[in-house]
Amino acid sequence: MAYASSGLTQMSMGGGNAIWFYSTTDAIAAINSAGYFTGEAVNMLNVGDVIFVYDSNTPTLSIVQVNANNGTTVDITDGTTISQTDSD
Repeated sequence: MAYASSGLTQMSMGGGNAIWFYSTTDAIAAINSAGYFTGEAVNMLNVGDVIFVYDSNTPTLSIVQVNANNGTTVDITDGTTISQTDSD
């Protein structure tokens, strides 16, 4: 799949960095590839920003950080996945 701007929402801003929420059907392996975030996201996402990525297909939640943005390509870290269990 591809980046969908409708899934990206800024949740907070402070100290020069932002916290974002991104909801998608894409797996984290696709999202953490350099160049996944395109269009206006290149101008919105800054190095050091944190993104909570929700994959609604799995479902899983991963926390990633923007580690590079050269003005044309955004790269994010591999991410830390928060496992979801419900044993009751």
